[in-house]
Amino acid sequence: MMDQIDKLARAMKAATPASSQKAETLARAMESFDAHQGSTAGMRPKPDRRPPGRLWQGAKSMLNVMTTRGGIVATTALVAVGLVAVLPKDGLTPPAKLTTQEEIVLAEPAPEAIHNRALSSDDADLGAAGDVMMEAEIAVMDAPASAPLAAQEQFAGGLAQSELRQRVIVADDIVIPPEANTEAFSNQPPSALKITTEDPVATFSADVDTASYGVVRSSLNRGQMPPAEAVRIEEMINYFPYAYPGPDGAHPFRPTVTVAPTPWNPGTQLVHIAVQGEMPEVAERPPLNLVFLIDTSGSMQDPAKLPLLKQSFAMMLGELRPEDRVAIVTYAGSAGQVLEPTAAGERDTILAALDQLEAGGSTAGQAGLQQAYGVAEAMADDGDVTRVILATDGDFNVGLSDPDALKDFIAKKRDGGTYLSVLGFGRGNLDDATMQALAQNGNGTAAYIDTLSEARKVLVDQLTGALFPIADDLKFQVEFNPARIAEYRLIGYETRVLNREDFNNDRIDAGDIGAGHAVTAIFEVTPVGSDAVLTDALRYQPAEVADTSGELGFLKLRYKRPGEATSTLIETAILPSDAPLEGEVGFAAAIAGFGSLLRGVDHLGDWGYGDAIALANATKGDDPFGYRAEAITLMRLAETLDR
Repeated sequence: MMDQIDKLARAMKAATPASSQKAETLARAMESFDAHQGSTAGMRPKPDRRPPGRLWQGAKSMLNVMTTRGGIVATTALVAVGLVAVLPKDGLTPPAKLTTQEEIVLAEPAPEAIHNRALSSDDADLGAAGDVMMEAEIAVMDAPASAPLAAQEQFAGGLAQSELRQRVIVADDIVIPPEANTEAFSNQPPSALKITTEDPVATFSADVDTASYGVVRSSLNRGQMPPAEAVRIEEMINYFPYAYPGPDGAHPFRPTVTVAPTPWNPGTQLVHIAVQGEMPEVAERPPLNLVFLIDTSGSMQDPAKLPLLKQSFAMMLGELRPEDRVAIVTYAGSAGQVLEPTAAGERDTILAALDQLEAGGSTAGQAGLQQAYGVAEAMADDGDVTRVILATDGDFNVGLSDPDALKDFIAKKRDGGTYLSVLGFGRGNLDDATMQALAQNGNGTAAYIDTLSEARKVLVDQLTGALFPIADDLKFQVEFNPARIAEYRLIGYETRVLNREDFNNDRIDAGDIGAGHAVTAIFEVTPVGSDAVLTDALRYQPAEVADTSGELGFLKLRYKRPGEATSTLIETAILPSDAPLEGEVGFAAAIAGFGSLLRGVDHLGDWGYGDAIALANATKGDDPFGYRAEAITLMRLAETLDR
């Protein structure tokens, strides 16, 4: 062992240039570098990314000889020589901080310090393989980036027979570990069981966002179970279009209540509340002003982010009418207006502005929002619908980044009549909390786009519902009858819960629904006297409550028509029913159970993914676009991954 250490020490000593040779060595290296690059001034032009094979080829060559004793010593010596060349000595100024756009020339030992050194008898047992490997390895790393593999090997062979004066290491060639996952999701613990005699009223805001379903699908399709906190069950249920009864003209939507047995607990029932919005004729809709607020920060480089975003918006343009107008604002290191308000009929102009967008810089989210709202306010005319569509991975790392601060900022802007929708793209640094704060307080919706198919669903098939509101601040309030219902649990809506007094307060913001939107809410209720009751009666309260109505509960809804400040009230009783679990109610229940399994709730008993799959298959019904079939596929993936 000591012999090997002595050999290594001698090799390092021989390879280190003498102090008097430093200036000459560095000058030769710089001269050779300029000659190889074909340019003596400025940075060598190069593509943003290099073929991934260069460093790997060198590593492969090294691994092929590392199994021999000589190979191990030789590769160790190579590392030592590289270290000696990099470290500044004797007053040499250290190189500037390495970036992906800079190159550092590392001066190698002069030829006389390596090739003219006679091998002693002690060095001879390193073998020819070690020396050849050292030269070939360096040569492969120095081969031109654009050269094919065969040319690189020929280049390496030529250098192995000549005097090597320098090598160049480009920062892009350094293998950088992937960035840590910084995703953050906005959620609350699963809804708790409520005892009707103690807390008979549930109040919550409507929710037509679908972002959570997209995140769940993205995770499962990547072979991973989604984070439990990413699962918002109401967004999964409301992802699907339903054939609920439409409005009769008195209101822009119609509520329908159905009571059916619970699939995972025979001792409880589901109270299924559906709201179906009206779908006006396209010819009757008002002109639309859109401001695309596009995140062009460095984190948007991934193909599933900015490139997919461009394709998605390009598809959307085909659905706009000539009198609609589009403007584009971007934000990265600073905000900027890329496209002035332009008629949607000028498709080529808008597409050209989209096509020139590139990712780079940090994320000045606040400046982008401020400028987008300013452009939108300038575009607004009486009777028009004006909306900012923010497209981002949610990485607001510069400026106003705190969700509470964003909430306050957006709340001040929504009263001006400009709606805000948020489209999420990509994974890894998805800031769901920020996106939810924006969408829930901007009179808009949030969706997550991970495929072109999802882009078509959100921005083509459901464009009217996504952009044209029919009701603002829709609130639900359900009062259960303690004589008929012992316990209840709201499935989902954890982030949409309101105080009881908020229901009658028209200054409290709530969810907004668009043309044709459907909203579904599901309660699991336990009838009085059921074996499924989980709590004991209290000693100092009456064991029975008089029932004078026969009702299970009472439903109230409040909403505002767009532009109005005063809400309208709708009321209807929840009556007992023995309806079977089928059709739209059955499929919604299957998705509710699926989401509950993903969240890991503990009240489903032995009911599992197989049961959710069976129920979804039995109630899939008409599925023209395959959304429900896709959901069943996701259930099957989750069942496999969960094992």
